Amino acid sequence: MEKNKGLQIVKDTLKEAKTYQHAAGVLQYDQETICPPAAMEEQGEIVGLMYNKAYALTRSPEFMEAVKSLYEEHLEELDPYDAANISYFYRDFKKNEAITPELQLEFSRITNKGFVAWLNGKKKADYKEFLPALKEITEMEKKKVELSPVKFEAPYDFVLDTYEEGVTSADLDLFFGKFKERMIPLLKEIQASKKNIRTDFLSRQVPREGQIRLAEKLMDIIGMDPDRRALTESEHPFTDGYSYNDVRITTHYYDDAFTSSMYSVIHEGGHALFEQWQPKENFDHYLNHKTMGQHESVSRFYENRIGRSRGFAHLIYPTLCKVFPEAMGDVSEKELYEALNVVTPSLIRTESDEFTYTFHIIIRYEIERDIMEGKIDLAHLDQIWSDKYAEYLGVRPENDREGLLQDMHWSEGYGYFPTYALGNMYNSMYFNAMNQEFDVDDMVSQGELAVVLDWMKEHVFKKADQLDPKPWIKDITGRDLTVDDFLDYLEEKYRGIYQI
Repeated sequence: MEKNKGLQIVKDTLKEAKTYQHAAGVLQYDQETICPPAAMEEQGEIVGLMYNKAYALTRSPEFMEAVKSLYEEHLEELDPYDAANISYFYRDFKKNEAITPELQLEFSRITNKGFVAWLNGKKKADYKEFLPALKEITEMEKKKVELSPVKFEAPYDFVLDTYEEGVTSADLDLFFGKFKERMIPLLKEIQASKKNIRTDFLSRQVPREGQIRLAEKLMDIIGMDPDRRALTESEHPFTDGYSYNDVRITTHYYDDAFTSSMYSVIHEGGHALFEQWQPKENFDHYLNHKTMGQHESVSRFYENRIGRSRGFAHLIYPTLCKVFPEAMGDVSEKELYEALNVVTPSLIRTESDEFTYTFHIIIRYEIERDIMEGKIDLAHLDQIWSDKYAEYLGVRPENDREGLLQDMHWSEGYGYFPTYALGNMYNSMYFNAMNQEFDVDDMVSQGELAVVLDWMKEHVFKKADQLDPKPWIKDITGRDLTVDDFLDYLEEKYRGIYQI
């Protein structure tokens, strides 16, 4: 097929598919925010149908023929944006060629029912409400592996590849093995430390209106474009980008935990920055293939490397004192910094401290890997979960709401959770590269986050949709992916805080 003809077919198809995806995304946003509970399953069916329309377009013979021709005959002639798009769809065809639009719709219905079942189960704190749906989801994931002509070293590698191309369970076993080797002993040292960190003010009652004002301030500080953003509430905070001018985030407000919303806004705001400030050419080429590890690297960069730094504590302290005078009236800036970084093994991943967070991910990864390998009876998953929390963190959930039903991700399948930890590894590497060019903490303390964002645009955002994670991080830093930067950072920071 002639190159220009093939490109026109691809772009026309993706433009139409994007229309369905945009509409479906807005409906899904509604489903997770203000949709009446009784209407959720019906709304989810409509969302699934809309996404399936987009999927069917990218499985049409004409589109697939154009992609195949462009990849096999003209790839070197294409600009970087078109080349990245064509390579993505060509690889996706190879991996998922047996997933017809009809089968994809069936899978969509399974995950939609799974989301509603998870939500009901969480509200009732009863895993049995979710168990039948989780069994269906597990069968769905295993069916995808069986149908794929592309074979992976391990069943889990297939689902991980959906979210993080080029990273394997062997990589994760190596990274997490190193993490446990260094961080389990350090956690014991931290717990034995005589350092007393004051945290009483973190649970003081604060007005909802103040939290809303703080959320708006935080979005401004990190650099979200106010004309292209929206913020509302949901049970589980998330981010969605629908177009160049429409990026939305959600949070959840707690009267006795103002830092919960504070950090969910910073975290989701990091995702939003990635969407808002990616190259404009991505939208012109309908290119949107960032991995979740790349995305989580940015959200956790802003949440932790920026949001829990000394510089940020200095920057935000006056605002917190002004917005929450009753809670912050007797709190010093030093006490705020230490409280934001207190290490306390806990049950809830999204509320966990920076140090113990990765243990939550390791627990989920090891469970997912064993499920995909058929080593776990799902009927006893709640007990397995509790035992792992007791083993790694010394805590045990009292109910399923604070146990395995706390996260929504398993209603969508497996493979997502490791991307949070991979994100920490990526951002530790590019933080060090950034810090060689200017003092990041100094810029943050002065409120000069535009300097940080400009660096992120040029080095982190620019090629994220064009490169797989491993070549992407090497393009940014000149080094191969490693967990060492992250481990060194944790050790230096927390030995300093706990004086050990």
